[in-house]
Amino acid sequence: MPAVVDPAAVPAGTRSPERAGPAGRASRFSGFRPEVQGLRFVAVLLVVAYHVFLGRVSGGVDIFLLISAFFLTLSFVRKLEAGRPLALGRYWLHVFKRLLPLAVLTILATLVLVEVLYPAHDVGRWRAEALASVLYAENWALAVAQVDYYAADHSSASPFQHFWSLSVQGQVFLLWPLIFAGAGLVCRRFRWRPVPVLAVAFGVVFTVSLAFSVQQTAVRQEFAYFDTRTRLWEFALGSLLALAVPYLNPAKGLRVVLGWAGLVSMVAVGVVVDVQGAFPGWIALWPLCSAAAVIVAGSSGSRFGVDRVLASGPLVRLGDAAYALYLVHWPLLITYLVLRDRPMAGPRSGVAIVVVSLLLALLATRFVEQPLKRWAWPERSRRRLAAVVLACVGLVAVPVLAVQQAEARRIAEITAQADRNNPGAAALAPGFEYQGDPDAPVIPVLTGEHYPKPPLGSPCPAEIGLDERWQQWCFDTVPAEDPAATLLVVGNSHVHQWLPAVEHLAERNGWRVVTYIRGNCFYSTLDEQLFPDECARWLEGTGPAVDAVDPDLVLVQGTRSTDENEETFTPGTEQRIRDLAARGIQVIGVRDNPRFDFVPAHCAEEHGAQAPQCAATHAVLDPDSPLAPVAAELSRVSAVDMGDLVCPGGTCPPVIGNVWTYWDNNHLTAEYVGTLAPEFARRAEQALAADGAQDLLRR
Repeated sequence: MPAVVDPAAVPAGTRSPERAGPAGRASRFSGFRPEVQGLRFVAVLLVVAYHVFLGRVSGGVDIFLLISAFFLTLSFVRKLEAGRPLALGRYWLHVFKRLLPLAVLTILATLVLVEVLYPAHDVGRWRAEALASVLYAENWALAVAQVDYYAADHSSASPFQHFWSLSVQGQVFLLWPLIFAGAGLVCRRFRWRPVPVLAVAFGVVFTVSLAFSVQQTAVRQEFAYFDTRTRLWEFALGSLLALAVPYLNPAKGLRVVLGWAGLVSMVAVGVVVDVQGAFPGWIALWPLCSAAAVIVAGSSGSRFGVDRVLASGPLVRLGDAAYALYLVHWPLLITYLVLRDRPMAGPRSGVAIVVVSLLLALLATRFVEQPLKRWAWPERSRRRLAAVVLACVGLVAVPVLAVQQAEARRIAEITAQADRNNPGAAALAPGFEYQGDPDAPVIPVLTGEHYPKPPLGSPCPAEIGLDERWQQWCFDTVPAEDPAATLLVVGNSHVHQWLPAVEHLAERNGWRVVTYIRGNCFYSTLDEQLFPDECARWLEGTGPAVDAVDPDLVLVQGTRSTDENEETFTPGTEQRIRDLAARGIQVIGVRDNPRFDFVPAHCAEEHGAQAPQCAATHAVLDPDSPLAPVAAELSRVSAVDMGDLVCPGGTCPPVIGNVWTYWDNNHLTAEYVGTLAPEFARRAEQALAADGAQDLLRR
């Protein structure tokens, strides 16, 4: 990532006394810092090396963010001290005019690689991320998608994933000037000097954001990693450093020690400490403080200083290419892993990727970035700058949106014919004869976009009485003014997936349906959770949710399958079910569906729907369900098992009745569940009637 203002500051070893007047004060924040330019290259090289060879976090990106804020702050402080206008509109246009061309070139080249070389089931998702990248929103796209930045297998990662940090940087380039403008207003109003005002402002940002980052990293790390708010403190630290450096004057010997200690510490952080899962919390202070030590050391005036290395001609020139190197290395790495179907690059291939990335970065800097940087025509007016920025965005947005619209029309046409061409589970009925188009596509159409889960409906009304701590998980999924009964659905995505069938059951019987669902959380006990920290608050609210809804029935996931061919009925889940039954609540326990260690639809795309390796079996298909003894013992517990219609004959095919059964390795598609709905309702009603709950049924 580049510094998008001129890299200027006083060389740390050449401090001059304070000179009177605005020009003298502004001069304290001017001057070239070649050692910081070299430091930028070292930071990006750490990012590249750790991505390619180690698959771990180096802290290099965090250093980039700090350096960006450092230079940005120096530029604006010079203006404030000199009393010059900030010209925010022109600044913003100038920044993105410099950033966008190389980014757009990388995005377009990556899109070509994606269309030509990547699996078809991923292409749509990567198109959407290309659009998010050019709009500087990729970090939020990744956060919402719950992407695991630390995933060991990079071959499934987005080729645009590295744009998350550029997106955060772009957002800060919009926000930070507003802070400077606010500081300028305060200074004019109260006749205060800019540096103390800015120090207070950035000190507050640093403190609040760091505290938020530590808290969010502890409870929601996957989201926190990409969250702009958890990164603001890193920029604030860079700004505070820029404000302080002109007033620091360490002795020559201390500069030498600071410089080398900072560089060694910066390189060692990812090797010495496995920081996986800890970023961007307090541990990010390690690489940032290490880089700050190098910047404070500055120009040591000693032949033994680290600045003699960092400020050398080759490293400074490579520092100029750091932005391009960061841009190109990741799509090259991911494309190689996709083509070779490997989780990580090997030593020889890794070296080749790094060398090719360096060469491409140098060429892109020499023949694209630098000529465009010198291009004077756009700088003559804000209108011209805006035209260049809009043209850059349009080069990505127009083709991507056009393709997405065409895909949407195609999917709408296919879906409109689904009743005739895609019978799904109905094809398993005795005597069924297919009357549709033999060439009709399988639904849902695999575009690569994130698969939409069944809608949950409107949030629960306030009068339901559930405390606001748990309101976010409560939904009035099937409202009814005078329901024959109320059904509460409690659990995770494995009950969520059954909602199309549950809604059909409810409508047949005039029930109201309320859902209390959180992904990855089981209706059991805290010690049985896979993610106890994430699930603790949701789990605490299950009791209050039952009290508030006062349901006649509760639908839960009865058993739990694994991708290791196992099925369990945990003690915690059993106790929850027994407690509900003891309260006189009828429980519908749905047996879990099989989980696999592969995605059936992706396998079928590659090998064909009839390929034997794309169909599997599972212990959950055993006729003896672990839930059955409790259901036999308690009349208030009704068991529903749909396994024979998901995996007819004991084998789970990827396609039934021209409908994909699974959308990933463990969730049924809403389309297939919809075709199961009549039989699901019949079996649930049959189980309820057998358990003496006929009064809840209309049929």
